[in-house]
Amino acid sequence: MPKSLSDELMTAHEKDRAQLSRRKFLGYAGAATGLMAALAACSKEQIQSTSQAGSVTADGVDLGSGDVGILNYAYALEQLEAAFYTMVVMNPYTGITPFELSALTDIRDHEIAHREYFKNALTSLNAAIGTLEFDFSKITFSSRESVLATSEAFEDLGVSAYNGAGRLITGAAYLLQAGKIVSVEARHAAFIRDLRGKNRFADDTIINADGLDLTRKPSEVLPIAATYIKTKIDASHLPTY
Repeated sequence: MPKSLSDELMTAHEKDRAQLSRRKFLGYAGAATGLMAALAACSKEQIQSTSQAGSVTADGVDLGSGDVGILNYAYALEQLEAAFYTMVVMNPYTGITPFELSALTDIRDHEIAHREYFKNALTSLNAAIGTLEFDFSKITFSSRESVLATSEAFEDLGVSAYNGAGRLITGAAYLLQAGKIVSVEARHAAFIRDLRGKNRFADDTIINADGLDLTRKPSEVLPIAATYIKTKIDASHLPTY
């Protein structure tokens, strides 16, 4: 019997853990220490305000409120990217070069690291959302253009999402960590864009007239991501501007 997409992703999740060295995963777990400490330093009121995070209702899985809600928002996006790149590496497109496969594998490993970073930190507060389900049926994984176009869209979306969420974060420690992650996402975006066409790394579709990256609010990002996320997400308690 053919495996479902969910079964494939579960197998992929187990394989990516096996493919990454124990040393790397220890590093990923350790990388979350700073964020976990910052979360632990939250006031009692702040922690109580996140009690709905991860709960599931008719409106979907609740991201929560405040900074924890924003961290779950980022965690959801990192789950999406990690799942996508895991599928890409498991099913290399026709004509992929050793250089491209190596680079995409590195990007996969970065996204897994980001996913585990948020998971470990949020789990320490029992505030993490669960593992999301995805639908990649619109992507032709055997096609270079389909894969790289989707990769570009995901990376550009991720950069704009982090940039848009930055002003919603109140904790300096959270903002610092988000800044470190968005810079990596921007490197991915630039690389993928140049794979698709020379000197596209910072064209006017993503950089405005002031030389700044475009930003998107969570209310703009999640409907776009929902094309590939089967799990219904409730972002109604996130801070807004």
